[in-house]
Amino acid sequence: MYVPPHFQLTRAEEARALMRARPFATLVSTGEDGAPFVTHLPLLFEDDGSAHGKLIGHVARANPHWRLFDRGGKTLAVFHGPHAYISPTWYTSPNLVPTWNYTTVHAYGTPRPLADAADALSVVERLASFFEASLPDPWSTARLPAGNALAQMKGIVAFEMPVDRLEAKAKVGQNRLAVDQRSAADALAAQGGEDNTAIAGLMRAQAASPA
Repeated sequence: MYVPPHFQLTRAEEARALMRARPFATLVSTGEDGAPFVTHLPLLFEDDGSAHGKLIGHVARANPHWRLFDRGGKTLAVFHGPHAYISPTWYTSPNLVPTWNYTTVHAYGTPRPLADAADALSVVERLASFFEASLPDPWSTARLPAGNALAQMKGIVAFEMPVDRLEAKAKVGQNRLAVDQRSAADALAAQGGEDNTAIAGLMRAQAASPA
């Protein structure tokens, strides 16, 4: 990923926070024909004490993506943070052009399929626990008949991906004057919407930070 120095997120915790907040990712591996093979899926970041942690997830057994894991090739997981269109009419300075502000994290590693059904079930339960935690009536596999959850693991392939390298980028107007960042952030926030509000907040924080 092209990351100019002023757009680079250098603190590991910033990248980890984005992966936790936006866990629906794009997983890209090199297919047998040399072309990218892509799966869109939730990936859960776990801090296992290693330098960059690991990701866990699962794909349908019918999805051939997991067979590429057995080849030991590198895989990229792309986490998409908030993003928004920025109109040049929102700047104070003249003669500027449209742009798109966004945040993203690229995590690189080699996925390892988990052959044991109990390990696969553990991955499913950890994912469910993470996503159900904020719901008023959280679901768990305990609601299934005895042995049913383990039996259903034959339909998926769970995996873990130790992260070898992280790239994190936040393009939020660092290349603009603070007055332009603030005026664009105000106009963006006025549009409403979760992503617009999030990007506007990042732009305001950047405008307020020391140069």
